[in-house]
Amino acid sequence: MFGGLRSPSWSVEGRDWPNRAFSRFVRSGGLLWHLQEMGEGPRVLFVHGTGAATHSFRDLAPLLAASGFRVLALDLPGHGFTQHPASGDGLSLPGMARLVRGVLAEAGFEPQVAVGHSAGAAVLVAMALDGSIRPETVVALNGALLPIRGAALFSPLAKLLFLNPLAPRLFALRAISRDATRRLLESTGSAVDARGVELYARLFRSSGHVAATLGMMANWDLDPIERRLPALAMPLVLVAAADDRAIPPADARTVAARMPNARVVPIRRGGHLVHESEPAEIAALIRRAAAEAGVVPAGPG
Repeated sequence: MFGGLRSPSWSVEGRDWPNRAFSRFVRSGGLLWHLQEMGEGPRVLFVHGTGAATHSFRDLAPLLAASGFRVLALDLPGHGFTQHPASGDGLSLPGMARLVRGVLAEAGFEPQVAVGHSAGAAVLVAMALDGSIRPETVVALNGALLPIRGAALFSPLAKLLFLNPLAPRLFALRAISRDATRRLLESTGSAVDARGVELYARLFRSSGHVAATLGMMANWDLDPIERRLPALAMPLVLVAAADDRAIPPADARTVAARMPNARVVPIRRGGHLVHESEPAEIAALIRRAAAEAGVVPAGPG
């Protein structure tokens, strides 16, 4: 519980959570974190986007683990089964970057490849710019690395919703229907299977998870990251799905044009949640990025 809001329960919503056998809980920064770790080999870190959790990598993580990588995925503060931070700062970009660094230190995990989806990519880029992680390469899956101008939920409206104690409960009530959840996911251009829709619906029924989602939007400021992007030292691979309706694919080209070590990998289909709808293609892309960065030997072709 956080401020009277109900967060997902590991024994209820998490009863058959994807890759549950690889889950563990770690205390860091005053929070109890949910992590999933699997495989052996070079270390790959996954960070999900706003409103998601480790289930977002339910197919992608095992594919990489099976091909010789040690994979760690985590639930961001207030998301999924990680506790909600005590203040809004823990849901800001600098706050999340600081908290994630702490839990990585507690877990003894130094990523060689960092993979972030949407806002998760911004968290990783912020950490890399600050030197709190030093991966050989960063992979942004439809990365939210530029300010989203004019988007209602990334405006003062999000702050008003976050400060209204009734708003998360009302959002959670409206999300009870699987059809409503499916329509929300489809609005991003994503084709998520029935299992994925059901998992998102579980989270969206939780007022605590919804409060963290709104809080992350309300406290998000990408202007400092945008200004510092050219200083990123390691290669940045920008995966951009052509049918993403949440992050314009043109943003990836704009980012790449400002950076000496960035390149765009266009994906024809998959929508905003391309790693969920096309996990095999994204796994192959991450393996290629790891090889190009010298993390693993390059394979044939």
